[in-house]
Amino acid sequence: MQRDGLRVAWEAWNFCNEVGQEAPGMGSPRGADCFDIQATDDAQGQPVYKVVHRVTDADNALRAGDPFPGTSANSTVTDTDRYAAAKELYLGDRCQVPDSPVPWQFWMVMLKNGNLDTTAAICPDNGRPARPFAQTSRFPCPGGTGCMNQPLVFHNRTALDDAGRWLRGGLSGTYELDATDLGSNDVSYYSVVWEKQIGRTDGAGWVFHHKLRTSAKYPWLMLYLRSDATRGFSGGYHYDTRGMTKIVPESPDFKVRLTLEVKQGGGPNSQFYLMDMGSCWKNDGAPCDGDTATDVTRYSEMIINPETPAWCQPGRRDQCPPWHTFRNGTRVHRDDTARFPYGAYHVYCSPGNARHAEQPTTYCDPYSNPQPQEILQIVPHPVWGEFGYPTAKGQGWIGDPRAWELDVGALSHALYFYQVAVSVLSIM
Repeated sequence: MQRDGLRVAWEAWNFCNEVGQEAPGMGSPRGADCFDIQATDDAQGQPVYKVVHRVTDADNALRAGDPFPGTSANSTVTDTDRYAAAKELYLGDRCQVPDSPVPWQFWMVMLKNGNLDTTAAICPDNGRPARPFAQTSRFPCPGGTGCMNQPLVFHNRTALDDAGRWLRGGLSGTYELDATDLGSNDVSYYSVVWEKQIGRTDGAGWVFHHKLRTSAKYPWLMLYLRSDATRGFSGGYHYDTRGMTKIVPESPDFKVRLTLEVKQGGGPNSQFYLMDMGSCWKNDGAPCDGDTATDVTRYSEMIINPETPAWCQPGRRDQCPPWHTFRNGTRVHRDDTARFPYGAYHVYCSPGNARHAEQPTTYCDPYSNPQPQEILQIVPHPVWGEFGYPTAKGQGWIGDPRAWELDVGALSHALYFYQVAVSVLSIM
């Protein structure tokens, strides 16, 4: 992230990673802030910089039914979900940077509303049409109808400061569509600010500042900074995507370097991921193809909030993966109470369409992805130290900023994910 000319986009999802209904006056919930830097010299030979934007406010304001510039009015898309997917591709074209082996487009800021109106049956059940059912405490929807709305988004286009040395931009907003005071603790709020000192050659890159606040009406909100694939399906997204990752990483051969400083936590019910890896493949190992009934999103997430407990325990084996694999390849079953590292796992849940999941198991929530999902959440523990991950509660948390080099590929290779063994019978 050392390049002065930044590429950043944003997307907003409802509970099942779709749009549903656009927020009033906000357009389709996809936008971008992509720019290049032009440099000239002043009369004294000092550099003078100019920000040249590649995406206009009109581009970001496009909403379902609007034709994309340069296309026929007859080619418009009115479905809000499909329009947002098409808008991401359009913005990707505006932001694209030629590179080898393939071009790339942008970093992605992702917002998600965790409310689910179960009576509306909007979100599919493990990728299949759902039936309405009475609201439960597991799926919040304070206020009833309309609780799954998209947020208000206010964009500050990246600009140079008055001294011409710092680049800053960002976006902020709320899910309370009638809010008048975004500073009130009773109102949901999010903000992302990016900044960089221009022209630095000492390795200093872009810094992103994130803030997220929930409210009584919106008790479950999510905010991510993603590096998605430049083509294909990214985690939890069953449309063609755009992103930063030119080569889709394959385990075990990739690492991630980042610097993180946590300023404030969100309490015992707040998860904070040091790293979240999302991918997609079918239960027989075949790549995803967009069939939401058989595609499965797979997540592995390291939670560093020290208030997050390990639900995986000898007495709750349904919360544990069936196997743990150490860095040296040794595998230990969860029934081996002497050797299985229960404290390393917050929770594991099986895909809802896993017909042969080892029992006992907990099945993942069937509604919060457009397709079935499998989730493995880990917490700091000594077994993760060999992969560069935190080994004790509090590491990397408030008051302990760190630069991390995470062997994500090796860890992903070791983690358990469900897959059906496929055998071939040859009859002579």
